[in-house]
Amino acid sequence: MLFRLNYDSEILHIKESLETLELGCKELRNKGLFVKLLEAVLKAGNRMNAGTSRGNAQAFNLTSLRKLSDVKSTDGKTTLLHFVVEEVVRFEGKRCVLNRNRSLNRSSSSRSSNGSRNVENTASSEQREKEYITLGLPIVGGLSSEFSNVKKASLIDYNSFIGSISALSTRTVEIRQIVSQCRNDRGGMFVKEMENFLENAELELKLLRDEQTRVLQIVKRTTEYYQGGASKEMAENPIQLFVLVKDFLGMVDQACIEIARNLQKRRMSKPNST
Repeated sequence: MLFRLNYDSEILHIKESLETLELGCKELRNKGLFVKLLEAVLKAGNRMNAGTSRGNAQAFNLTSLRKLSDVKSTDGKTTLLHFVVEEVVRFEGKRCVLNRNRSLNRSSSSRSSNGSRNVENTASSEQREKEYITLGLPIVGGLSSEFSNVKKASLIDYNSFIGSISALSTRTVEIRQIVSQCRNDRGGMFVKEMENFLENAELELKLLRDEQTRVLQIVKRTTEYYQGGASKEMAENPIQLFVLVKDFLGMVDQACIEIARNLQKRRMSKPNST
């Protein structure tokens, strides 16, 4: 009776985990900005290792994302993570400015070419730099909010998740044996109700097992998409992909906060014009 009481909530938890994993994979496959960050990391690594056997890499191990904050510039003031994030922020901000200027130029096409010079051409290099960062920060800084299912998936315990359906199936076998004994003892309506419950549970668990296999294949393909040659850790625990991405996105968020803080300091330290 206790098994039957808890059954629905345990099944719901499994279904929610399966849905979270599949949606998490979808988020990872559909977000172009995340891929841009990874490409920037790869380019920065190749630039640092130029002239060595590691200077022309086509991919990198995702576990190295956690070490980006440990690599610092010669003056110790900037980390590789900070550099990469700021480059992407600047790129996204510049893209916003170019799109805005194209729109302005189209709307003012009836004016003379001299009268339609865009803001970027008349602004100073420093002003443009600040504008790029100001416009790009909300885009990159808001990236992690688009990966809600990745974050949820990172909290799933892989071993418990894998064993959950098997554990429920084992319990149904044990309870069926108990119900059989009750039938011999003229269990009446109890036996009838439990047998009906067990038949439905066994069918549902079979379908869930098939669904689990399908979703884990999607997780595996997504891991291979990003990782290339999956590490032993990834092979043993495919959900580790979500943990790495969640940690990296948290680092990106922190870097954006620091970039915004530095930008604000530069604005406040600039002397007022007289």
